[in-house]
Amino acid sequence: MKAALLLCGVGLTGFSSTALGGFSALNMPRGPTSLSQDVYDLHMLVFWICVAIGVLVFGAIFYSIFAHRKSRGVKPAQFSHSTRLEVVWTVIPFVILIGMAVPATKVLLDMEDVSDFDLTVKVTGYQWMWHYEYMDGEPEGTEFYSAMDRDTRLARIRADGLTPRDVDNYLLEVDNPLVLPAGQRVRFLLTSNDVIHSWWVPEFGWKKDTIPGFVNEAWVQVDEPGVYRGQCAELCGRDHAFMPIVVVVKEEEDYLAWVEEQVNGAPGEAQLALPGVPEVPRPGETTVEGLLANLNDDTPRATVPEARGGER
Repeated sequence: MKAALLLCGVGLTGFSSTALGGFSALNMPRGPTSLSQDVYDLHMLVFWICVAIGVLVFGAIFYSIFAHRKSRGVKPAQFSHSTRLEVVWTVIPFVILIGMAVPATKVLLDMEDVSDFDLTVKVTGYQWMWHYEYMDGEPEGTEFYSAMDRDTRLARIRADGLTPRDVDNYLLEVDNPLVLPAGQRVRFLLTSNDVIHSWWVPEFGWKKDTIPGFVNEAWVQVDEPGVYRGQCAELCGRDHAFMPIVVVVKEEEDYLAWVEEQVNGAPGEAQLALPGVPEVPRPGETTVEGLLANLNDDTPRATVPEARGGER
């Protein structure tokens, strides 16, 4: 008997560990910023409140179905309503909603507070790439386009002997990542040049739409250096799925070295290129030459007046 109980305990422990591991993979990330951690804590608070409500409600339903079944000869109560019960099940949900609204309001206020920033970066969405411009700080005036990297584009059409398995971070890598300093508060000014996009890095705990002719604001302070990946989160046309975001957060010394390289070095192709759309190769253009011709396509496209953010 003891052996059986021990085996059951070990099995349940293993199952719970596996379940928790799978749950963490499906759950939203906690993130490296104070804001993303606040969002995660709020999410988990609401989640467990919903779990508790579900257990109580479904527990009461299944208990009533079992305990008051017809086969036991139970007679249904003959009453139309109960004022006391109606007051109780009105007040309790009201209190629960207030209990969720207070911390949610605090998180939303913190999320919209873009004061006291150290660096401002303007983000402009294009079909189908991003444009970054440093508006102040040491790299002021530095700007570049960020699109899916060349190896991924070649692998998409199996060109140059490349397949998706040959490319690290397939569909997630870019040619020019956004570089930010660790431990500094960065304000984003987000807009679009054509249609609505949405700039989203899950580990930052928020996403913001980039809307033509309109400027949205957001902020982030990442204390842990590393690489953080995201994606356009607003359906924006044929190549919506191919608009990755890569943010590289560097320690101050490495960041200043990168800034010096950008300020003093010659502009790269990304800075000099016109904002043409990196096209998917047309049917039949499966050669490297055909791919590169599409990548350098300068066909004019519809644009809207540029939106620029001012100082607060």
